Amino acid sequence: MDVVVLGGGVIGTTTAYYLAQRGAKVTVIDRQPGPAMETSFANAGQVSPGYSTPWAAPGIPLKALKWLFQAHAPLRIRPDGSLYQWQWLAAMLANCTQARYVQNKARMMRLAEYSRDCLRELRSGVDLRYEHRTGGTLQLFRSAAQLDAAERDVAVLAELGVAHQLLTRTQLTQHEPALARSAVPLAGGLRLPNDETGDCFLFTQQLAAAARELGVRFRFNARIDRLETRGEQLTGVIVDGERIATTQCVLALGSYSRPMLQALGLDLPVYPVKGYSLTVPLTRPEAAPVSTVLDETFKVALTRFDQRLRVGGMAELAGFDLALRESRRATLEKVVKDLFPEAGDLSAATFWTGLRPLTPDGTPVVGPTRYQGLWLNTGHGTLGWTMACGSGRVLADQVCGLAPDIDTEGLALARYARPARSASRPQLGMARRRQA
Repeated sequence: MDVVVLGGGVIGTTTAYYLAQRGAKVTVIDRQPGPAMETSFANAGQVSPGYSTPWAAPGIPLKALKWLFQAHAPLRIRPDGSLYQWQWLAAMLANCTQARYVQNKARMMRLAEYSRDCLRELRSGVDLRYEHRTGGTLQLFRSAAQLDAAERDVAVLAELGVAHQLLTRTQLTQHEPALARSAVPLAGGLRLPNDETGDCFLFTQQLAAAARELGVRFRFNARIDRLETRGEQLTGVIVDGERIATTQCVLALGSYSRPMLQALGLDLPVYPVKGYSLTVPLTRPEAAPVSTVLDETFKVALTRFDQRLRVGGMAELAGFDLALRESRRATLEKVVKDLFPEAGDLSAATFWTGLRPLTPDGTPVVGPTRYQGLWLNTGHGTLGWTMACGSGRVLADQVCGLAPDIDTEGLALARYARPARSASRPQLGMARRRQA
């Protein structure tokens, strides 16, 4: 089976690797000069299934209104001139009910927990060196109100069987000793011991090399013009004006997946949510976190690499704007100074921004479309690194006609379709795969 994968980030590369493992002949096409050069390049470094939580949650609308008036708010909305931006926001707000939050979180956790297991299995069979650590994630609460609010997440975690520890203020330094140097008072934290960390860019680069050994061909510096169909069958991809005939294609273009699908009449509800990061060289490793610390107040994660501290987070809804805003850097620097003031040299830090493809309900879109042979693996938001191996393996199984290891309910684009359509298309698609 010949398969074209569009996108060479962590999602496209993991998908290509698993497809090649199953015997497919795979070509990956990307506009960049190498793998993981966009959103996967300098993300926060978390592999955090325990923190796989929808942004759309009860209380978020009120918080968002308050953030509009805060200097270091975790969310900024800059009108991009499109009606779609407001339609997407409305869809997100519709998911802020308790019932939808629980449903969406369960879907995300299912995929994220499986993905971590896939990563561990992959790591046991392939020599991948990406500065990974297995020290878990510690979500920090600066106020008693935040600590009390964490009980909602703790209840869901307990129901899903996810290991967790709710920590008092005095227990924080047992897991992150450097917090003893914190310049601000802390109320407590939620520790997720099974989470991991690592440099997503290094991982993707090395997995791409392993994929090449399995026969995967990478075509970089290539312009993907459009998809070609006949009726409801995929027939090819136009790249640099050249037609590549294929009946199987995986679209893993992140935030750029939606524009590619619009010409086919497919409405993919993905919006580019802009995030920022700092990569700080460590000057006092003992004053830095051991693993990942997540500041709940500013929605900023601080992840320890070998000799670097990656500080990432925040969200801007501003279309495809990639401008580096100094006010956002100031927020990242503030969090470092508050929590780990002696850890690194902020003046030597590298400032970066990238676009995270987010769906209104937080769950990625992984699975078939109404076009036979056209598959989607996108919309992972801030959890692309967390969900990469799991979603890549699930989709590879589906493309190759195999039954995935986990329940795929609610993962495909059909969940956004009209009821009559979702009742017919996916059932036909599943029947065809079972017969393959």
